[in-house]
Amino acid sequence: MTESTESPVSFGETETRSDEMDSTIEQWVEDLTTDVDEAAANAEFQEWLDVQSRFHDYSHRNTLLIKLQCPEASRVAGYNTWRNEFDRHVQEGESAIWIWAPIITKQCPECENSPNYHENSDCEYDETPPEEWSKGLVGFKPASVFDISQTDGEPLPDLETEATGDASDLVPALLESADSLGVEPRIVPPEEWSYGEAKGVCKRRSVMTMRPRVEVKDRENRADLASTLIHEYAHTLLHFEVEDDTERSKRELEAEAIAYVVGRYFGLDMTGRRSTSPRGTVMIPKQSLTAFAGLATRLKS
Repeated sequence: MTESTESPVSFGETETRSDEMDSTIEQWVEDLTTDVDEAAANAEFQEWLDVQSRFHDYSHRNTLLIKLQCPEASRVAGYNTWRNEFDRHVQEGESAIWIWAPIITKQCPECENSPNYHENSDCEYDETPPEEWSKGLVGFKPASVFDISQTDGEPLPDLETEATGDASDLVPALLESADSLGVEPRIVPPEEWSYGEAKGVCKRRSVMTMRPRVEVKDRENRADLASTLIHEYAHTLLHFEVEDDTERSKRELEAEAIAYVVGRYFGLDMTGRRSTSPRGTVMIPKQSLTAFAGLATRLKS
């Protein structure tokens, strides 16, 4: 099925199949962690990672605002951020994209208002003075950002991040398996793609079926398309009901680990994708690994 450097894996009809699958998956996840560490030592990767770290990971609400105002937006930042951190300048006459920026200041431990609002509220808390209060989120304010297409200046570094191999049979099999996974997938033509540089998204339920909807950007590289589908499928099984934005990087690592493992199972070369996987500890629920192991077995047959 593949001409890549990886070879498809099979598990015999033996009593030890379950243990073999567990140990293989554990080894591949360990490989993923090792490869990410090795990639981190690469100067090109470090430059790319440094640039990526300076872009904010926007909330779903702000992502929607950005897309409504600038559907083709791919990378956005504030006026001063473009100028000071990227040596790029907003072009004259460009309209700002407005999003919500958090207001972080000292807040009352009881009513959670800022000192000024606390003074004018009915809250009677007076155990500690305002200068001793901890800082926290007290609200949001409009803030302007601009897409990279609205700027000119120094180019940003790029890095190859694609899986490779023969996935001509795998992509149709993944689409056919969606029903059993309770997912509604759609491969979107590039000219209709409205999520910037993202390769895939899993953000909402289908109005008709109420199932999680996965959308991936179509591309010639079917191996990378397949690995993106698996990545987004993983989000539907692991994270779809999770609202906490503070551990988004952890969720991305878990989904990419699943894509890496299943991709390797089908002989895809995942080197490109694993070189830019988020760093951290992979803690994937046993039942989720079992579900994807079962999926891999069905796809293979």
